[in-house]
Amino acid sequence: MTEVRPTTAPSAPLWERDEEVAAIARAVDRLRADRSSSGHLLVLRGEAGFGKTALLAETRRIAEARGCAVWSARGGETLRSVPFNVVRQLLQPALLTLHPEEAREYLGDWYDIAGPALGIAEPGEGHADPQGVCDGLVAAVTRLARGDYPLVLLIDDAHWADQESLRWLAAFVERLDELCVLVVVARRPGEIKGDAARLLGAVDEAAGRSVASLSALTPAAVAGLTRATLGAHADAAFCREVWAVTDGNPYETVELLAKVRDSELAPSESSATELRPLNRAARGGGLVDRLEKLGVDATKFAMAAAILGADISVAQAARLAGLGREEAVRCAELLRNARILTEPDPGAVPADDGDLEFVHPLIATAVYESIPGGLRTAMHGIAAQVVTDAGKGLAAASRHLLQVHAEGDEELVEQLREAAREHLAVGAPDAARRCLERALREPPVPDVHAHLLYELGCASLLTAPAKTIEHLRTALSLPGLDGGERVDAVYRLSQALLHNDQMDEAVRTVEAEAARLAPGPARMRLQAVQFMWEGVNAGAPTSPHHSEKLAALAATCTGRDNAERALLVLRGFDAMTHGENAEEVVEFCDRALVNGRLAPGLGWTDQEWGIELLMMLASSYAYTDRLDRADALFNEALRAYVSAGWSGGHLALAHAYLGLGLRRRGRLKEAEESLRESLRLAERVGRGLPLYWSAICNLVDTLLVRGHVGEAWEIAEQYGFAPPYPSTIVLPDPRSVRGRLLLAVGRVKDGVNELEQAEKAAAVRGHCNPVMVPWAVDLARALAHEDPARAARLATEARRQAERFGTDTAIGEALRCAAALETGQRAVRLAQQAVTYLESSPCQYEHAAARVEYGILSRSVSELSRGLTLARSCGADALTDKAQQALQSLGAPQAGLVPGQTRR
Repeated sequence: MTEVRPTTAPSAPLWERDEEVAAIARAVDRLRADRSSSGHLLVLRGEAGFGKTALLAETRRIAEARGCAVWSARGGETLRSVPFNVVRQLLQPALLTLHPEEAREYLGDWYDIAGPALGIAEPGEGHADPQGVCDGLVAAVTRLARGDYPLVLLIDDAHWADQESLRWLAAFVERLDELCVLVVVARRPGEIKGDAARLLGAVDEAAGRSVASLSALTPAAVAGLTRATLGAHADAAFCREVWAVTDGNPYETVELLAKVRDSELAPSESSATELRPLNRAARGGGLVDRLEKLGVDATKFAMAAAILGADISVAQAARLAGLGREEAVRCAELLRNARILTEPDPGAVPADDGDLEFVHPLIATAVYESIPGGLRTAMHGIAAQVVTDAGKGLAAASRHLLQVHAEGDEELVEQLREAAREHLAVGAPDAARRCLERALREPPVPDVHAHLLYELGCASLLTAPAKTIEHLRTALSLPGLDGGERVDAVYRLSQALLHNDQMDEAVRTVEAEAARLAPGPARMRLQAVQFMWEGVNAGAPTSPHHSEKLAALAATCTGRDNAERALLVLRGFDAMTHGENAEEVVEFCDRALVNGRLAPGLGWTDQEWGIELLMMLASSYAYTDRLDRADALFNEALRAYVSAGWSGGHLALAHAYLGLGLRRRGRLKEAEESLRESLRLAERVGRGLPLYWSAICNLVDTLLVRGHVGEAWEIAEQYGFAPPYPSTIVLPDPRSVRGRLLLAVGRVKDGVNELEQAEKAAAVRGHCNPVMVPWAVDLARALAHEDPARAARLATEARRQAERFGTDTAIGEALRCAAALETGQRAVRLAQQAVTYLESSPCQYEHAAARVEYGILSRSVSELSRGLTLARSCGADALTDKAQQALQSLGAPQAGLVPGQTRR
């Protein structure tokens, strides 16, 4: 870490910083007082030169004096394109003390995920999940921090931190309640925009009131600093002019006073007019003039240091500047004496002997900007070679490669493509995208152009779907992509269109490409993709011939390859949503498996088909009462994503569907836990996506079943669970769930309207599965008093559809609804029949509800007691209360909790 160290007034940058220093000291003392206490975050915000770096240096001094370990890092203006730069710096002190096997043991399961990003492990095959890598880094720092208590983390110039490190920082500070660590972040205000600004805003928000905004020095402070540096005889007029010239900027004040001292200028009113020329010499063009006075070689050396930006060794700067070793050492000494370069603080970031850094970022920026454009570009090209020759790889050299002139250099294009692959392998898709976009400007030769666009589209698929669409469309219009690669590009284009809410265009794209292919696996794959997108499209009517075409194509499939297996899955899902016979649905799904397992190439982390197909398969099992098979698939998805470090949208969906399976099984408490985790993960990915709706819809449904209506309403209000609904299918049907929610909170008219909208939407899509789209039974119950004739018709139709579908759950639920609309012995008989069916169902909540309802109608203590036991095992609190109250009314002794008692 760089610290401003003036020779005669070492505490000068801390003038008028007593309040901030006191807050830092209190935070350090609180850290040391109790290892079990939560962590703390301080943010220091101030303009360039306002003393942020000096405050961090003071934090280090205070912390080390009190026995704390201190790790530090710093962002760099020219290093923002280097992924994980800041977090790597931060962890160097701990990582350098560990042997490879010790690091693997220390980081455990996170080693293979976070290790490549930290530069301590080789990356695996394929693309690393950025969110998983971020979570791995959080876990890595957390584990290392627990072993180095008390630990203080210092991050300087966070406004220049790379985006990957900022993503880690924003996630890490959220965990400080669980970890006793002090984090101090220094940054300029309003320096950046976009995602980096959003992430820094999240850090500020986490700090709350612990954000200190530094201000310029007052005239009195500048006067005191002037007299402390030049002597007590400095007169008031001179001191006032120092303040006026520097605007109270602490760094500029220190530098100006150093120039006054070096020039032996008398600190009197008569000399005050000399201050402005001296101040200009301390920065900007004046600094460059001062640099040139040190000689041509020193100027070249300083420029080389500015190009390197970090890890400035004398040897590398000498090579970049074209200097011999002895001359480079002499130049480094000249620049140190001129307060342009300095040796790093030995207690800060570890460095090799002879390493250098700029005294202040303002100096580094001034030197870098002084390099003529053509020369700067050429030096970046040489720097890329220097970095590569040092064995740091093309990813490390890529920030220099990005700056070189575009000259149609085929070798440069290949270097940038390889750098992009290295970035993707460690979870830095934004860095990969920058490399590929730069390669595109070279430009590449025609034979490479389409491939480069395809790679660019793959790199930006999830981060910029609109750009992905443009790149892939152009790639497909050029010669070069053939065979399987072209089919894969069409598939990824359709995925991008789907993510960009262009569902109809996604369908047309794969349909058109499939039509131009000869019969075979490639064509069948695209046909399957077309049926898949049509199957999940909730925003358009199903084509009258969709199911017929799918059924005809699936009838030719034996499951001999993954394209045929995909079509069998899609046929099963289509049959399930349309309420066809459940046994046939299961038969289609079973034929898509190999010995009861997913076929090679169709796994949860395989990219050829994507997650949607497997979610369709597992959902088909879940809604046909084959919950054992659904649970196995959902748990396999969870294990696969956790193991691979995929903790973004894929893991959010895995938790959502695992919650759906647990909800179907009646394990409501576990379902709620999984769904809350899904929602937490989905929040990080972004609101409005289908995975976000899956988490919210299932969580609201589960809370309603548990009887936690108030919480369900709060979730719905907080996360926007209301129209307009997404263009892709969400299970269960969100309109049906929201309609039931509105009924539960007493908004009966709104609830009825919502359920009627669910009825219309289901009719348009042909969705007749009464379990997946349960609007009919809820609407029938809601209309029982207002319109009993319509309610009876709805219940009768629901029973007909349930019997057509044929599962015990569907028939039992239809019978429960019918019983609720009847009275007397007919109601009792229907309720008893519902129990008979649901007793055979794996859906324990529905079984419990049927038992309780039958017990109430038949006034049976034994049935109520069995229902009560089931309700408790499910975590269905409202149903438990209902059963207890019914038992009390029958004079039965109480068992366990009393009505209304809290169970959470």
